[in-house]
Amino acid sequence: MSTNDMSRRGFMTAAAGTATAAAAAGTAAAQTEVPEFSGYLSEANLYSEDGVQDARGQEELTISVGAGDNGLAFEPATVWISPGTTITWEWTGEGGAHNVNTNEGEAELDSGSAVAEEGTTYEYEFTEDDAGITEYRCIPHEPQGMRGGIAVGDDVPTIEVGGGSEGPAIIIPDSALALTVATFIGLATTLGLGYFFMKYGGDYDE
Repeated sequence: MSTNDMSRRGFMTAAAGTATAAAAAGTAAAQTEVPEFSGYLSEANLYSEDGVQDARGQEELTISVGAGDNGLAFEPATVWISPGTTITWEWTGEGGAHNVNTNEGEAELDSGSAVAEEGTTYEYEFTEDDAGITEYRCIPHEPQGMRGGIAVGDDVPTIEVGGGSEGPAIIIPDSALALTVATFIGLATTLGLGYFFMKYGGDYDE
C-alpha cells in the first residue's frame, strides 16, 4: 500500500469521526414542540413544560381529579388532544371536594358544584369549536395550585423544550450559532484541501 493510500485512509477515518461527532451533537440538541400554556399554569401542581401528555389521535382520555400527594392536582396536568376526543375527569376521593371549571379558553368546562365522592365522573367531548388552548381549575382549590390545561388541535402556539434521549438539550444563541456554522464551514474547507493535496500532491514528486 502506498503512502498516499495510507494517508487517504487516515483522512477518511478522521472525516468519518468528525461526521459522527456532528451527528451526536445534533441528537443532543434535538428538542420537542409542546403547546405553550400561559403563566397561569406556572403554579399548577404536577405541571411541567416538558410533561405535556400528547394524546392526539386518541378517542378517549381520563384525567384524575384529586391526584398528587395532597389530592390537590389534576393528572395529567396538561394534555394535547385532537378534536373529537372525549375527556373523562374521574374523582379519586382525595383532597376534599373538587370541580372542573374553565378559567380561560374556548371549551366551556363546568362539572357543577364541588363534590368529594370517589368515582364521580365528568365528561366533555372536544370539537373543532374548542380548538386552541383551554385552562381550567378546581374553584375551591385554585389558590393551592389545582389547575390544568388542554390544547386542542394542531394549530396552537408551541414552544420547544427538552432534548433527545442521547443527552441534554443544547439551546444555542444566535451569535453562537453563527460561530458554530462558520467553524464547520472552515473545518470542511480544511479537510477538503487536505484531501486534495494528499490525493494529487504525490503526482508532482520527482
